[in-house]
Parts: sequence; C-alpha cells; structure tokens
Amino acid sequence: MDNMKKEGDYITLGQFLKVMDYVQSGGEAKHLIHTFSIQVNGENENRRGKKLYPGDQVVINGNMHEISEEDAD
Repeated sequence: MDNMKKEGDYITLGQFLKVMDYVQSGGEAKHLIHTFSIQVNGENENRRGKKLYPGDQVVINGNMHEISEEDAD
C-alpha cells in the first residue's frame, strides 16, 4: 500500500491519478477511470471530481493507496 500525502482539505480523484503518475492529463484520467476498476473506500468510483479525504483508501487495478495528511513541521 502506498500513502499519498496531501495539502488542503481534499484532493480530487483526477488530481490524485496525476500526482501518483498514473496519468498526465485530465483527459487521460477520465479514460483510465472508465477503463479500469477504481474503488474508493470499497465502492466503485467513476467520477474524476470525487473528493478524496485523509484516511480514504483508493484501489486502482489491485493497487491500494491511502490518502494521508501532510506532516505538520
């Protein structure tokens, strides 16, 4: 499982896919979301704008990632 640290209240699924290097653009994100199995917290997800919050688990094609808060230093 990979952890992805974020800044702010949330990150969208499309932004998450770009940050994690699954895609390079929003259009690619849209295509990937409709082509592959993506689950957020155990539910199938097909919205690029889905908001992901700390603690959310995202499974992309069998690879699990968890959203975590940016460390406060």
